[in-house]
Amino acid sequence: MAKKRSAYRGCLLGLAVGDAMGYTVNSHTLAEIREDYGPNGLQGYDPVNGYADVTSYTQLAAFTANGLLYGLTVGRSKGTMSPFINYIARSHWEWASSQAMMDRPARNLCWLFREKELCRRHCIDTRMKEIILRKQFGTPEERYNSMTNPSTITSAVAVGMFYDPEDMDRREMDRLGMEAIALTHGDPMAYLPGAAVTHLVSEALMHPKSELLTIIEGTMDAFREQFDHEYHRQVSQICNLVKMAVTMSREPGLAPMDAMEKLQCATGAQVLAGAVYALLAGNEDFDASLIIAVNHSGASAAVGALVGAVLGARLGVETLPEFYLECLECQDILRELADDLFQGCPIEKGDVFFDDEWDSKYCHGRRE
Repeated sequence: MAKKRSAYRGCLLGLAVGDAMGYTVNSHTLAEIREDYGPNGLQGYDPVNGYADVTSYTQLAAFTANGLLYGLTVGRSKGTMSPFINYIARSHWEWASSQAMMDRPARNLCWLFREKELCRRHCIDTRMKEIILRKQFGTPEERYNSMTNPSTITSAVAVGMFYDPEDMDRREMDRLGMEAIALTHGDPMAYLPGAAVTHLVSEALMHPKSELLTIIEGTMDAFREQFDHEYHRQVSQICNLVKMAVTMSREPGLAPMDAMEKLQCATGAQVLAGAVYALLAGNEDFDASLIIAVNHSGASAAVGALVGAVLGARLGVETLPEFYLECLECQDILRELADDLFQGCPIEKGDVFFDDEWDSKYCHGRRE
């Protein structure tokens, strides 16, 4: 099925909406959420000064996309390039530098580095930021820590949006989604879900009319088939978590808040399972699914971001409630970036046509 611009905009803006909504209660227990917002929990934005703030979940997804497009442009225009993971690492470092008072690069590759709206200091995980600033990047084969939290999981959303079935290998992209998380997180229960998120997002973009449960089951089948021989124990645990989420979504007497508490939503794997539950239990209704996604004691912004991204991809930007978008400060930048992901690099080596705007953004790191 042909991809649609509206789906790409919906994916990135939906991610930002879920992130902004979850940010309000991200460090709260369910009891604290109920105390602040009533027995049904948070039912929408709780804006500050009229704006809904996004966090490092949105920022890292955007910078990752920027880095991937930069790498693609280098490859297309020069005929040679580094592995994509190197551009992701560089984009992560530029994001972390945008959050710091010092260590700012003399020359930036990401044009987002110059966009203040997407560089606000709303970092979810300062330890992760310090790892990036030190450039202490890991790989699945060489790990430097045992972090399990989901603080870079939305990088995999960007990898899923970047995937082009006509030019790229599916398994390589899924592995790249895993490697993007492994840059900063050394526990397989944190970085393996990156592969599943990449697959899930790309399928949501390419097949919006397919049944959501079919896409989820296909994602987990592909995940198990690709990684079970390397990570049998962890793959089994992650698949069982997702299966548990699917099963609970069908239990009519189970309250969503209780289900989300059972899933905990603290590690990357648990956040993936929590997102699956919220998507299915909310019957793909954007409001209902996001309310489920953020009202629990776990990483509310991470679950909200994943749910928003998948539903935005499936529903398209025009179906997202306007009241969610109108106070989202960075929405114009995210629309532009989503359009660039949809379009892909228009530059080819030796081509007589030249795109000045693309060249400025993805060769020189600035937006005219």
